[in-house]
Amino acid sequence: MSEKKSELAIIIPCYNEEAVIRYTVEVLINILNGLCEKGKISETSYLYLVDDGSKDGTWDAITELHEKYGSKVKGTKFIRNYGNQKALIAGLLDVRKIGCDCVISIDADLQQDENSIETFIDEFHNGSDIVSGIRNNRKTDTLFKKITAISFYKLMNILGVKIPLNHSDFRLVSRRGLDILSEYPEEGLFLRGFFHEIGLKTSYVRFDVKPRKLGKSKFNFFSLTSLALNGLTAFSIVPLRVIAVLGVLTMMGSLCLGIEVLYEKYCLNNIPNGYATIVILLAFFGGLQIFCLGIIGEYLGQIFNEVKNRPRYIKDKEIF
Repeated sequence: MSEKKSELAIIIPCYNEEAVIRYTVEVLINILNGLCEKGKISETSYLYLVDDGSKDGTWDAITELHEKYGSKVKGTKFIRNYGNQKALIAGLLDVRKIGCDCVISIDADLQQDENSIETFIDEFHNGSDIVSGIRNNRKTDTLFKKITAISFYKLMNILGVKIPLNHSDFRLVSRRGLDILSEYPEEGLFLRGFFHEIGLKTSYVRFDVKPRKLGKSKFNFFSLTSLALNGLTAFSIVPLRVIAVLGVLTMMGSLCLGIEVLYEKYCLNNIPNGYATIVILLAFFGGLQIFCLGIIGEYLGQIFNEVKNRPRYIKDKEIF
């Protein structure tokens, strides 16, 4: 048994989770109580729920849970939906202000194994500032989601952002990590990349993903695509360099093709037909240009959001 007691905060981002949030809080309160009995965390440890602008009765449920458990259940509600990453950032920065030695973020559906929390705490007590959860497999995902997720992680590594395969937002962050996070005001912060880039001592805990008990997942193709694009553009300029290389190669290829046409016309007195070739080349390079403009547009969008310097989110209500 560890003699060291740490104040733990558990962040739970919520969006339209009325069906499952009461069950989730009951389970996590039992986890906190069990860890307190083992002497691994202090009695002042708590849950912090971030309602990301839910349109159902999620906030009412959080309020009821606060009345039932008192300061063990705290929370805040956004004025509208800002997205999972903003909810996580809000939770991390809020618990830093409230006070804690470490914080663990976990999804409201508890598909991530809550029983691994004890292992996270053990790793923290062994000196790790960041403890990242790694999925053992993707058996609960559809084939399409599995392929796209693996492709995303591999692409991120190719582009220089070294994120472990099947890494998730199920992680522990120390007080030191929270202090560093507070110094990063950027709008499009991608947490999975950020906590691996700052260089703090990191360890990994592997866990199994369970089927969702109640409610439906709020992640869809568009939200996951947005998250992936944000991750790519927030931590790597390699795509812009690839565009530059493609531009040079295209220019060289066009020059060679022009020389070949001039040679056939003036040296061989042969005017090549080339109609099909021209159509194919026009279609190819037209599509390539639009693709490259799209990548540049993503970076310009990131810059546009940053220079406006607007708040990441606006809070509507808070309970402590």
